[in-house]
Amino acid sequence: MLDSLTFLFEKFFLFSNFNLFKSLWQETEECAVRCPMLRRGDLLEVQRTLFIHYGIYLGENRVAHLMPDIMPILTNDKQLIKPVVTNKRLILGCIYRNASIRVDSVEDFAYGAQILVNGMDMKMKCQALASEDVARRAEKLVGDIPYSLLWNNCEHFVTYCRYGTPVSQQTERFCDCLKTIIRDQRSVALTVGMGVMYILCFGMAPSTTLPTILIPFILWMAG
Repeated sequence: MLDSLTFLFEKFFLFSNFNLFKSLWQETEECAVRCPMLRRGDLLEVQRTLFIHYGIYLGENRVAHLMPDIMPILTNDKQLIKPVVTNKRLILGCIYRNASIRVDSVEDFAYGAQILVNGMDMKMKCQALASEDVARRAEKLVGDIPYSLLWNNCEHFVTYCRYGTPVSQQTERFCDCLKTIIRDQRSVALTVGMGVMYILCFGMAPSTTLPTILIPFILWMAG
């Protein structure tokens, strides 16, 4: 069951990454520093397989970042939790809404990707706080934290630390995509077609017929 959820979640995010966040990443590449000299309080971003990941540089090769992780649910052994969070651990952490703000080395944070620095400064309307204040905010928040993909993710964490306001451009793009899908009435016909196929495969039952009726109706009304 977990493997199936992981697979579906990963495919969904890969789709989102290519269609929603690719342009955001390209824009960030143009304005960010490619060969950074990191300073305490810098906002760092890297391209993970599934999305853009953010952190706050604390100095001495340390980065604070909000990271979903399934491992703390499975064990209390800090030696098992401490290693860099793999994509599978991250996806399962998202599903179970379990995360922490942890401090890792720059190398573990980067996860093999190129680091971009303070690229968000040109996109945010508010001015960045003093670097030391940014780092201290991040340090105070280190520890376990509730996770929400849309309302409390790694981007919310770093924007709160650096600008004083938690926002997420990735979330906004995701919501805009959902609005586009809902407003496109072709999604209603597609949902009806999939529902009919599901009924033909598994037979008439409340668990098959009710979603086939309710979901297209909700999409139609919302559109």
